[in-house]
Amino acid sequence: MIPTLRVLMHMGSLQRLLPFWLAALIALFVWFSPWLLLAIAYGVVLQFFVEYAMHRFLLHREPPTKQSVFNALYRSHIGHHEFPGDPEFFTGDDHWYPVRFGLTSVALHTLVLWPVLGLADAALFSSIALFLGSVSAFAFYEYCHTLAHLNVPKSWFGRKITHEHLRHHFNDHDSNYHVSFGMGWIDRLFGTTYDKGTAKERFDRETILSLGMDPEDLRLVTARKAYGIADTPHGTGLAKRA
Repeated sequence: MIPTLRVLMHMGSLQRLLPFWLAALIALFVWFSPWLLLAIAYGVVLQFFVEYAMHRFLLHREPPTKQSVFNALYRSHIGHHEFPGDPEFFTGDDHWYPVRFGLTSVALHTLVLWPVLGLADAALFSSIALFLGSVSAFAFYEYCHTLAHLNVPKSWFGRKITHEHLRHHFNDHDSNYHVSFGMGWIDRLFGTTYDKGTAKERFDRETILSLGMDPEDLRLVTARKAYGIADTPHGTGLAKRA
């Protein structure tokens, strides 16, 4: 647990979200009402769906043809698949994105709930739901994801997470988009559960780490150079930097 928490403590996105999480926690105690517990539950469940949707439809979208856009996708996710053991690629490089996403979500939820709850209660519900519930679920996701990739002694909990997530990396990158422990039902709901037979049909040893792309694709080569990587994917899972 300690090595995993050490990595999490240095994650820029979690560092930037912490003040908002603390503010929402204080607001929960100051204006406590049982209905705010519903807000937390809603925020947690919403985040698990966001986790799945962003992973499947944003991070695993068709590789862009424009190099600058491809480079951004490489830094946010493709590089993580090519070098899955490298903590440098556990998260993207835009650490303010979760804050912007959270603030936008709070604003939208407040606007929708305003006619029903009034402005003050709508803002309180939205803030508690997203900055306490969703951020807590996001931190849990980052914990599970980091634990899955670190080579450390693991309990049953850690082994379960690692087994499910590394199937996504090394067997079939079009399945098991969930990462957080216990969220496999989301893949079952949307038909992306890991299937051994399907994975065997899809598997290509040469392209599995590059999300189906030729490792020597010019876009990949250019993106690696842009981030100072002087190597192609290999067994160690660590990027050799120039």
